[in-house]
Amino acid sequence: MITRRHPLVSPSPGTTRELLSLHYGPTGTGRKAAIQASLHADEVPGLLVAHHLRRRLAGLETAGALRGEIVLVPFANPIGLSQRVLQSVEGRFDLASGENFNRRYADLVPRACELLLPQLGGAATPTIAMVREALRQACAELPAATELDSLRRTLLGLAIDAEVVLDLHCDNEAVLHLYTTPELWRDVEPLARLMGARAVLVAEGSGDEPFDEACSLVWPRIAAELTRRLGRTVALPPACAAVTVELRGEADVRHELAAADAEKIVQYLAVRGLVDGAPSSLPPLECEPTPLAGSIPVEAPHGGVLVWVAELGARLRRGEPLVEIVDPASGDVTAVASPTDGVFYARESRRFVPAGLRICKIAGREALRSGRLLSD
Repeated sequence: MITRRHPLVSPSPGTTRELLSLHYGPTGTGRKAAIQASLHADEVPGLLVAHHLRRRLAGLETAGALRGEIVLVPFANPIGLSQRVLQSVEGRFDLASGENFNRRYADLVPRACELLLPQLGGAATPTIAMVREALRQACAELPAATELDSLRRTLLGLAIDAEVVLDLHCDNEAVLHLYTTPELWRDVEPLARLMGARAVLVAEGSGDEPFDEACSLVWPRIAAELTRRLGRTVALPPACAAVTVELRGEADVRHELAAADAEKIVQYLAVRGLVDGAPSSLPPLECEPTPLAGSIPVEAPHGGVLVWVAELGARLRRGEPLVEIVDPASGDVTAVASPTDGVFYARESRRFVPAGLRICKIAGREALRSGRLLSD
């Protein structure tokens, strides 16, 4: 295992932070996976899964069972880990800019295409290796004026040439669920089976350029841009299976749970051929992918005490009871029903909420939303 330390831009004199990456297995094989934990730094389950992964990967490396490079970033956000306001960690938004740490990753397509075009005379088709080299160079050239810029550039640089990218997150309270693109479903289905995902939300582009889409959507976008510029069809495979893995809820931090999740990730890497010992069979699929545009957020109609009526993970019909909100001033109780048929996959962890707060999400099959599909 090789440990690499990546210094970030210093925000002020006397202050520096660094990102740590752990590199397992052989390099130069053309095979690579990248796994990072807790880009939203207050989402702790990923940190514990990474702790168990580093031990498991070290053992596999010693046994000679790795068939490609596995890059593990055990904490993806040293900035967020250090942000404390009255002893509460603010790990989702950068306090200096107000920006979400999992948004606004760079579009590498224009520069990558500029680098590829001189190599594509006649009817030549770019190889996967050529595209990955162009993406690495385009990422390395990104400007980084701020600490956050340098964090985004470093994280993207560690993952942009990988065939598997797993971004480990969690929700407030939730069942395990995944985010990916429709085109990648065939590649992601084994992971959904192994992890026991209760919902898989898919979108061609959710808006705001989150990390996983910055790694996966460059492939169809480069193909489209090269086709436009060359005036002939350029086809590229979806060569990066990037997934946001939501490891249940913030309080689901237990060794037995994290160790099991780490083992399932290793099994997925084995299915992909990056690790020896692929399982002979996979668990049954617990859900089919549904459109992210069909994930309906429910807002509190007024402030009060949340009393959940439906069980997290339940399959609900539209109009079925979901939650009650008790107004302590008036004594009124407002019943809120499911707005659609779907899986009740995530909910607010607080039990007293203000009016207008998004309190839960239902994964439905009907695409009812458009525009920016992710929460802030």
